[in-house]
Amino acid sequence: MEGEIVNRVANSQLQTLDLEQWYTPGARFGIDISQWLDEGLILREKTFRETLAAHHWDQYAHGYVSLYCTTDAIVPAWAYMLVSSYLTSVAKGVVAGPPEMLETVLFRDRMAELDWEQYRDKPVIIKGCGKVPVPPSAYIWALQRVQGLARLVLYGEACSSVPLFRRK
Repeated sequence: MEGEIVNRVANSQLQTLDLEQWYTPGARFGIDISQWLDEGLILREKTFRETLAAHHWDQYAHGYVSLYCTTDAIVPAWAYMLVSSYLTSVAKGVVAGPPEMLETVLFRDRMAELDWEQYRDKPVIIKGCGKVPVPPSAYIWALQRVQGLARLVLYGEACSSVPLFRRK
């Protein structure tokens, strides 16, 4: 039929790599350790331990937690570990760092499970812009994984993409 509209993208071998599909659902929580420090700066071990023991940890049940400090306090590693010891039995995951680090770790863990071989010798577009925030590191990891396999790697949408890599 003359003038028929053909969806060339749907008929192509182009594989879409949508990083949003690796978003880990679940509640996110941030805990600022400075709230348990004297004047937000000084860690007094006895008081710190007592405060942690009295805290209601069940509010973080089945969620993902980032532990951070918003002041210039020098927080020893064991303090983060001690807080984490209370969270281990209730939270699905805990990281030391800002909420952005939590998202980065969650994406990394999910992406490690993917069978990247499905992209071998194919043109791949790493989809940009979506409904959930994808950390920039996740895009870099995706590129690094598919670059050694794919024939062509693009970023964006099929209608307006940016070429990133082409195997020679």
